[in-house]
Amino acid sequence: MGQTLYDKVFADHVVHEDNGTYLLFIDRHLVHEVTSPQAFEGLKNAGRQVRRKDCTLATVDHNIPTTTRKDFKSIGTFIKEEDSRLQCTTLEQNVKDFGVRYFGMDDKRQGIVHVVGPEQGFTLPGTTVVCGDSHTSTHGAFGALAFGIGTSEVEHVLATQTIIQAKSKNMRINVSGKLQPGITSKDLILHIIGVIGTAGGTGTVIEFCGEAIRDLSMEARMSMCNMAIEGGARAGMIAPDETTFRYIRGRPLAPEGAEWEKAVTYWKTLHSDSDAEFDIDVNIKGEDIIPTVTWGTSPQDALPITGSVPDPSKESDPIKRAGIERALEYMGLEANTPLNEIAVDKVFIGSCTNSRIEDLRAAAAIVRGKKKADSVVRAMVVPGSGLVKRKAEAEGLDKVFEAAGFEWREAGCSMCLGMNPDILNPRERCASTSNRNFEGRQGALSRTHLVSPAMAALAGITGKLTDVRDYLPKDEAKIVIGEDEEMAEAKYDEEKQPAVKKMKTATVTQADPVDEQTDAVAEENITSSATGIPKFLEVSGIAAPLPKANVDTDAIIPKQFLKTIKRTGLSSGLFFEWRFKEVDGKQEKTDFMLNVAPWDKASILVVSGNNFGCGSSREHAPWALADFGIRCIIAPSFGDIFYNNSFKNGLLPIRVDADVIKSKLMPVADKGGSLTVDLPNQKVLHGDEVLVDHFEVEDFRKHCRVNGLDD
Repeated sequence: MGQTLYDKVFADHVVHEDNGTYLLFIDRHLVHEVTSPQAFEGLKNAGRQVRRKDCTLATVDHNIPTTTRKDFKSIGTFIKEEDSRLQCTTLEQNVKDFGVRYFGMDDKRQGIVHVVGPEQGFTLPGTTVVCGDSHTSTHGAFGALAFGIGTSEVEHVLATQTIIQAKSKNMRINVSGKLQPGITSKDLILHIIGVIGTAGGTGTVIEFCGEAIRDLSMEARMSMCNMAIEGGARAGMIAPDETTFRYIRGRPLAPEGAEWEKAVTYWKTLHSDSDAEFDIDVNIKGEDIIPTVTWGTSPQDALPITGSVPDPSKESDPIKRAGIERALEYMGLEANTPLNEIAVDKVFIGSCTNSRIEDLRAAAAIVRGKKKADSVVRAMVVPGSGLVKRKAEAEGLDKVFEAAGFEWREAGCSMCLGMNPDILNPRERCASTSNRNFEGRQGALSRTHLVSPAMAALAGITGKLTDVRDYLPKDEAKIVIGEDEEMAEAKYDEEKQPAVKKMKTATVTQADPVDEQTDAVAEENITSSATGIPKFLEVSGIAAPLPKANVDTDAIIPKQFLKTIKRTGLSSGLFFEWRFKEVDGKQEKTDFMLNVAPWDKASILVVSGNNFGCGSSREHAPWALADFGIRCIIAPSFGDIFYNNSFKNGLLPIRVDADVIKSKLMPVADKGGSLTVDLPNQKVLHGDEVLVDHFEVEDFRKHCRVNGLDD
């Protein structure tokens, strides 16, 4: 039987395998300020060094302001928010202490980590790429196996250049035919997520293929793979081809000469064999896709712009119906409202999904010669990197935006996640090119509608969500995704110019051997190796019911609690938007179950809906749960990254069939009863009654939890 693209790249990086648990070599490690402080602290406490500095690249992006840097002197004086400044200055100190390559705010190459990697040629086909950020899946557009990791895994990769993984299933999404004019990869991926749901790809790596995918530019492919995580997948991949090679050739960190030829020979083998078998197959017709927008608080709440807001009275499933009702209340929408009648207050064009030069060209083509609607308070355009900004300015795009009344900003994550000054005010509505529309994602009580760059730009002009097909420039073809060879050769010239003398970097065509550690470690700096993780044998305690699906990591702990360089003290932020409400300027407790006895002393969380912990790779969610006293979460399914992170922080996530949870476990939790989780025998009991006679857990993870070990 043949191999899939994922099978091939995975196999090429296996260092060791033990009963289905694999140790993989990691070729490329991207680092930013939010998920790295605790990892570097762990290295210092253990007296370790960074194993492969040549394979590690750091930048700041999440916390930084996107205001002009004309008077920039240092991060310490430029960033006003104390907690944001601390994370950024901590990264600057860590890269100095450990000798890691770093693009700071005074470097034109600085930008969003998932824009910087590809434009530098750091991302290459057939490599393994990790970062403490769930949208690392972006790099799969190059045929790389790229996925987000938690802080514990960031430390593991820094120390060993390896990571422990279970092998995922294979999912293929074939998009046949061609996309129509005005339809972008953002519309396509939102449509796909609307079809498969945010849990549709759980436990899989998605390969995108078909004519419509092959026609996409590299920027468009990156947008597709970027949002594979929103479909629940561990990663998204696209087989490399001439479009890929053309994009990479000549970039500062790409192979050269004979090494280039050797690399391309290997890269051309990176495709799924004709007889390869996939666990899941999904077929989409490209010509059926029309401009797509989200209406609710999950990326799966995606509908064509010609549609209307869903009516919860037409939904028979009680959990889904309750989810729609909450989403409508949060979003301030009424059922059956036409989507093209929804007015917006602000527009955001940027993020690691849509901040590349192609995205900015598409948006500029729409606003050229027009003016921002008076009803739109603010429209922001945030390039993905300093190099994208320079290229756009060389083409005059900044002047096009500014003439239309749009703000032209510096590079950064900006309004995508509201960890910096670029946020929405409560109940403001935004047409956003970002990747998540979770509650509070762009600011407390913010309301986000995910759209393509052209659709966002048009909303800024019309003041509402609008079908871009009615406004396509007659003489402007750049909004259509795809490119000819002449354009492709010219469009990346600015990015391919080395800013400084080229640094030596590893050229990876297959897994490199792991070198012996050569950095001396001072013996007096080595501290205790105790993990601090309690053993999990038999845990009994109050079970708290949570009858919700798609509980994302932003709901588990909102972004304002992520600006920390420590792992503790996060219980106060757990489910913050549900546990507290503002009354007369003060935060008062709600009747959310964790505020009410006996569930305020719960140690087991029983979730009836799928996909608990979807979203971010940040480890703050399991830290907050553990800090509150939760030892075990039982749910039908989990977000893959959250599932991994839980085991590394003393939690036990257990997958149990939804019907069993509803019929046997929820009745106990609803009454404030106790459950016992017996890990050695893999059972769940209520008193002497066995409610779950067997749950699955990987042997290696069971061994670690029973013995109080991390990886």
